[in-house]
Amino acid sequence: MKTILFILLLGFSLVQAEEQMLRQTPYKIVQDTLAKGKPIFVEAGSDTCHSCQIMGKTLYKVTQKYPTYNINFINVKDERQGALEFKIQMIPTQLIFDKKGKEVYRHVGILTASQIESLFIKYGFNKAPTFFSE
Repeated sequence: MKTILFILLLGFSLVQAEEQMLRQTPYKIVQDTLAKGKPIFVEAGSDTCHSCQIMGKTLYKVTQKYPTYNINFINVKDERQGALEFKIQMIPTQLIFDKKGKEVYRHVGILTASQIESLFIKYGFNKAPTFFSE
């Protein structure tokens, strides 16, 4: 009985230790927030792609530090229309749209948290209003 309890507790602690990933954003929500006066960061990837999982965990941490920034994850397996409209050819791909909805940055591969933070400064995320447009 003690062995079973130990195994259950060990399994539970391993599950809890797993890092969280950024939640998927429906493409419609991303589409609706473009050109609303605030820059947008979009990660296009898949929840089964290893590099995308690394980015998802990094972006989750970044969203904890910058909760008012518009940071999104589009799962290209579920949101094929978004992948087509954003012309995603490889994953992970990161896109930044300015406050007018114009794509101003595209990168394929993994970015570090510090690289993402530098992009936020370069593209004015820190100067944007802190409210979300509906």
